[in-house]
Parts: sequence; C-alpha cells; structure tokens
Amino acid sequence: MGKKYDIIWHECLDSTNDEALRHLYSLDNMSVIAAECQTAGRGQRGNAWESAPGDNLTFTVVMKFGDGALPALQASMQFLISEVTALAVSSFLEENGIRTLVKWPNDIYSGDRKICGILIENRVRGEMLSSSVCGIGLNLNQTTFPPDIPNPVSMKLETGKNFDSKASLRRLMDIFSELLGTALSPGGHEKTESLYLSHLYRKDSLHRFIDCTSGTTFEGIIRGISPAACLLVEIPDYGLRAFSFKEIQYII
Repeated sequence: MGKKYDIIWHECLDSTNDEALRHLYSLDNMSVIAAECQTAGRGQRGNAWESAPGDNLTFTVVMKFGDGALPALQASMQFLISEVTALAVSSFLEENGIRTLVKWPNDIYSGDRKICGILIENRVRGEMLSSSVCGIGLNLNQTTFPPDIPNPVSMKLETGKNFDSKASLRRLMDIFSELLGTALSPGGHEKTESLYLSHLYRKDSLHRFIDCTSGTTFEGIIRGISPAACLLVEIPDYGLRAFSFKEIQYII
C-alpha cells in the first residue's frame, strides 16, 4: 500500500470532509485531516454532526485508488470502504473494552446508543472508484449532549476513562490501515464482508422498522446485505426485501 498514513491536525475547521474535498487533488493518498473542533460537521441523511470542541475525535481519511496509490477498486465494490471503516472503529473500541455493533450502513452502536458516525463520499471515474473521503466522528470524552440527539454515548461514559485524541487517532489509523490492506488483497473482500456481517446491529432477531417510502411501520428480521449493499430484511408472510439507504428507519 505504500505510505501508511499521514495525520494533519488542525485546531478548528468547518468540516474535515469539506477540507479534504477542497484539497483532494493536492493531498497525498492516506492523508488524514483531523480537527480539535468542527463548526459545520456533516452526518448521514444531510444531518449536522454535533461535537463539543476538544472532547471528541473528528477526522477524515483520504484514499486514492489506482495510478500507484491504493490498488484499483471497481465502483460496484465501493461499499467495501464502508465495511473497512466501520470495522476499524469497532475494533478500536473493542480494544478499549467497549463492545460494539454496526448499524447499517456504518453507524457504530454500543448497545442501543450511538458512539460513532461515519460519512463517506466517493468519486467514480468510469467503472472504477477514483477516491474516497471518509469522515469519522467518534465520541471520545463528551459526557453531556444536546437534548435533540436521541441516543448518544461516548467512550468516557462507557469506561469512566479519559482518552487522548492524538494517541487514539494513531491507534485507530493503525487498525484502519491493516484492515484496508487485507480488504484490498486477493480474497480480502469476502473476509471483510463476513466480519462486517458478524458485527451487524440487530441481525437475525425480530425488530420494528419504518418503511420510509410509505411511512408504515413493520416488523422484520435483518438477514444481511445484498451485492448492491442494500439491507436485506425478512418480513414475516412477505419474504425477503432489499432496502436502499433512506428507505428504512430503525425504531430504537
């Protein structure tokens, strides 16, 4: 894979993803843009990512594929990057005694509480993935959250310990680099997907969901993900259905 990674720390940014996108062509492969403070962090579904200054880990990994950077990756395989990212965060948390699961597509939960959000923005050239900008917001030391955030938790709340952001980022990136190398090696996709499925939140048990296309509530059992990275949910009396992003909402 060449150079492992290069961490660039900023005191304050609007968004680490936005900073990475502004300088995408000049940044080296595996550059990591980290900020002590974000003023306009972004999450999935167009939501803002709220983080107390200095309390959490907010950073973006820039990955470039082909042309002497990371191995080439077909655009149809881009969900592999989501799997690697989610597994890296989960592995880091588990090293610190926090058991986690991945809420499809890539939120990280401890029990029924969200400890990490991930936002990945991919760029495609033809049939190939050219780059991925992977933003991660990990609740490190924050102990109080705004009331409009429904179910947050942090590493400190889970363990009672304080965590150093710079040391935490270095360790997380060591794990990330190792998992990425495995995923992009021959046979690595199948191994990574199997590990991701073993971490899938609410898999193989009956739960309630909202069908966002109709607004109706239903009960179903998560069985896995499709080749197109849709969530596969078995609905009693109706069979297996594939949901795309924004088509299904968990009831927690």
